[in-house]
Amino acid sequence: MANLDWSQCPAVESVPGRLSGAWVFKDTRMPVSTVFENLESGATVEEIMEWFDVTREQIVAVLEFAARSLDAPPPATRPMASVDAHTV
Repeated sequence: MANLDWSQCPAVESVPGRLSGAWVFKDTRMPVSTVFENLESGATVEEIMEWFDVTREQIVAVLEFAARSLDAPPPATRPMASVDAHTV
């Protein structure tokens, strides 16, 4: 999974000391990564909701956040200054 800035997703939190600071759904101990791992293994959203006691809204929030983050253009990079070999 891409390295996303989960701190920008209001549906999740990272609490030091809770699951080693992993990103979890707010007020739970369920890691966000569990959703992606189970979807990747073929589970449905309904199955994940049943197995892990999370709501459709929570799952949709992280899926939409991930989709928006992956669609976002990369941050602009600063152009490198040109260097003349004679000035180095």
